Amino acid sequence: MRPVRPLAAALAERTVVLDGGLSNQLAAQGCDLSDALWSARLLVDEPEQITAAHTAYVRAGARVLITSSYQATFEGFARRGAGPGQAARLLARSVDSARTAGETVGEEVWVAASVGPYGAMLADGSEYRGRYGLTVRELTRFHRPRIEALAAAGPDVLALETVPDTDEAEALLAAVRPTGVPVWLSYTVVGGRTRAGQPLADAFSLARGDEQVIAVGVNCCAPGDAERAVEVAAEVTGKPVVAYPNSGEGWDAASGLFHGRATFDASLVRAWRAAGARLVGGCCRVGPGAIAQVAAAVASP
Repeated sequence: MRPVRPLAAALAERTVVLDGGLSNQLAAQGCDLSDALWSARLLVDEPEQITAAHTAYVRAGARVLITSSYQATFEGFARRGAGPGQAARLLARSVDSARTAGETVGEEVWVAASVGPYGAMLADGSEYRGRYGLTVRELTRFHRPRIEALAAAGPDVLALETVPDTDEAEALLAAVRPTGVPVWLSYTVVGGRTRAGQPLADAFSLARGDEQVIAVGVNCCAPGDAERAVEVAAEVTGKPVVAYPNSGEGWDAASGLFHGRATFDASLVRAWRAAGARLVGGCCRVGPGAIAQVAAAVASP
């Protein structure tokens, strides 16, 4: 059902379960994601598949659903022949699809509109490197129209996610400020640094004192990198922390394939919560089965 209170109020009371990877669930449903728009292509062609994927996570126990707008941009839709008006409607559809799925249960379900990094639009893996050669002002200009369109669609929060460096974080925070919509800021990291190599303490400090930011943390990283990052985020900002790592498999942008073995384990949630995490789930290759385990771990004393 629609939430009756802000997500920030819920995080002040308890740990809330996020969903898992949208693309892997769509693939499990038989969807073809071999497109530069990735899962956002289905907003055009098969929006009912996106709703079905969200619903699978709600049934698994997720109470925050991240929209399919990670790789959805005005530029990307323009390459498919969609003008600005249609692109804005497709972005709104991503919020509506998640909202529809959330209304299938009798508990509060919050919708987080995904704002992916500039590199996601390039579809070449550069979101795992950052440092695109653009200024903060240029990145702000890129992000603002999509953020405005998503904010107008009425999500409960904007998820500034898979952010690879502090320049992009600074740009995103500037772009969301006029909307007044609550946000979380989530970096993709390796070891104790952002993907661009910046110390996490410096990265998280950008959100310290920003009341619009209701949580900070990490996503799209190895599960083993999450705990220390959660600790640093909590220490630096004093805010609730969000943690939703990948399965642990590696991503090869050149081949478009994952490799290695999965290391995601719901038992890690206990350590994340002890370190300050209040919003926990999974990212790439973490499916409804794993989220059901996360929900059980959160519910256990």
